[in-house]
Amino acid sequence: MPSFLRYALTPFLFSLTFATSTASADEGWWTFDNPPSKQLQERYGFTPTQEWLDHLRLSCVRLNDGGSGAFVSPHGLLLTNHHVARSQLQKNSSPQHDYLRDGFYAAAQEQEMKSPDLEVNVLVSLENVTARIQDALKNITDEKKALAARKEIIAQIERQSLQSTGLRSDIVILYQGGEYWLYRYKKYTDVRLVFAPEQQIAFFGGDPDNFSFPRYDLDMAIFRVYENGKPIASTNYLHWNVKGAADGELVFMAGHPGSTSRLHTMAQILAERDVIDPIVLSSARQRISVMKQYAAQGPEQARQAQSRIFGLENGVKSTQGGYNALLDPHLIAAKQAAESDFRKRVESKPEWHTEFGGAWDAIAAAESKLSSMIKPQYFRQLDSQLAGLALTIVRYVTEIKKPDGERLAGFHESELDSLRFSLFSPAPISKEMDQARLSGALAESLAQLGSDDEWVKTVLEGRSPDTVAAQLIQGTQLSDPKFRKTLVDGGEAAVATSTDPMIALARKIDPVARKMLKLYEDQVQSVTQSAGEKLGRARFLVYGNSVYPDGTFTLRLSYGRVAGYPMNGTKAPYKTTFYGLYDRAASFDFASPFELPARLKEARDKFDLNTALDFANSCDSYGGSSGSPVVNKKGELVGLNFDRNVEALGRRFVYQEETGRAIAVHSGAMIEALRKIYGAGALADELEVSSH
Repeated sequence: MPSFLRYALTPFLFSLTFATSTASADEGWWTFDNPPSKQLQERYGFTPTQEWLDHLRLSCVRLNDGGSGAFVSPHGLLLTNHHVARSQLQKNSSPQHDYLRDGFYAAAQEQEMKSPDLEVNVLVSLENVTARIQDALKNITDEKKALAARKEIIAQIERQSLQSTGLRSDIVILYQGGEYWLYRYKKYTDVRLVFAPEQQIAFFGGDPDNFSFPRYDLDMAIFRVYENGKPIASTNYLHWNVKGAADGELVFMAGHPGSTSRLHTMAQILAERDVIDPIVLSSARQRISVMKQYAAQGPEQARQAQSRIFGLENGVKSTQGGYNALLDPHLIAAKQAAESDFRKRVESKPEWHTEFGGAWDAIAAAESKLSSMIKPQYFRQLDSQLAGLALTIVRYVTEIKKPDGERLAGFHESELDSLRFSLFSPAPISKEMDQARLSGALAESLAQLGSDDEWVKTVLEGRSPDTVAAQLIQGTQLSDPKFRKTLVDGGEAAVATSTDPMIALARKIDPVARKMLKLYEDQVQSVTQSAGEKLGRARFLVYGNSVYPDGTFTLRLSYGRVAGYPMNGTKAPYKTTFYGLYDRAASFDFASPFELPARLKEARDKFDLNTALDFANSCDSYGGSSGSPVVNKKGELVGLNFDRNVEALGRRFVYQEETGRAIAVHSGAMIEALRKIYGAGALADELEVSSH
């Protein structure tokens, strides 16, 4: 999937640092094979040992429906954010049991609630396979042939690793192709919910407070991971430090920041500013409008739509922040200066200039072609869960018959187990909400592309978006996972003869989508990957290993200090307390979104309101870092990352040192809430006992 098909606020009147040369300040998403040891020693007088790094890595997890987490007991307890867990909470909810609204607590293991389709990954090993991949591409000068060869060798390495180890095996591309690493993961799919507070306290303040500080959220959830029907037993888990971290203390964050653009060329950055982000933002706002109209139909529709609205609004605010950063001429000028310096260094040596000098112009030419194809790439999509399942099934039965290296991304041998796990999820699908989504998306595609567009004509056939959406959604059986499995098990013959209207449509649009993808691969991806690899190698020659790679939703280490910051002519504190929570609610007369759950109101006099609730820190974070553990120099858990402030919304492109902050739930707040508010003393005991 092209990187711009994603949902990924203030002027930059403060200090900026850039990941083009050497990283400075508390900047960077460092891979565990290249930790920032020198920077840490020079700035904080601390150097993590290999044992410290390995323990932290093996304690951390990636949740594959988005976000990070960590084991916090030897019996499989996994801590993450409420907003990371909300998808599973939503899928387990019903009109009778709304776990987002009411929260959940399993007082005994037999009451723990199984997640329908959550996969958890633990990074157990890393292997540099750059030489192997570069050898396979040696002497291939044609960019299209190089792209095919790259896909083939990557699929081969992943497949061989899976067969030999049984571990999920992913090739991770770093530094735009300057390095290739094989990451092997221990995979768990039996993940059960133990505790989650009410959404209203997990996301207190709602969208107005989102990406802000001071903040007053108990954004936490706890799962337990099972294997062979029993909680896993592990020596790699984080010990809980109830005292948390002090003002100015060095802390670390280990998580999985998503796709970022700090190492992108100016041509790529300007394409994001001038073409991509405006389309993404406009479309996301349209989809929010569609979902809010659906939610307004009644309480049940509102319950069904709340997670999607939350995700879209969160994405808009994050993307808008990055877009606003790109509108700042100071940022653009600084990025341009950094690129000019890099190019000047490359061109200073004739051999470097010969090998790498044309890469920037090649990427610029590819970005120009990309800009002309973005609208059809973006709007030739069916915003529908059922339509997505149909297209996946149609492609699955075709792709698995091909040689592994020739398959579409997502259908390689190393990916099939996870794909099937997701494809056959028993989670309920609301046909009514899916119909509203599809109708809105089709109307948008018609408006953006016109009735003569090949894809639009194939889908609508002269009918209205409402009519097509109703016929497709109400006629399909794909909401039944057994029906989906029957089609997959029946292979190409079953799919080719199926009369299900959604499958029939997927068969018709798949050739159009493949033609569009082939155009993108030939004219953009093949060029940017080849040129990007050159720039990656050049960057190492110029700057060595003092550079960190862009985010790839893989495990990274960042560091910083607990700290407030200058704000609005005054100063934001380094922490907030429960006193502040009750004050903020009262200051808005307990009106939405500042109301308090009944349990919080009733518990006001039952615990120490001086208890720290949230705290700010200068660790580098981005989307995907949600749920990351925050630890001290001893590797003890002192917090749970859940957000960043508005001043840090430009982190897709740049790190802001002076005022940009990550925001975490305090370790003491979580224990205090479990004991004094939720009556979950046994769970708190397990967490605290595990700390000794």
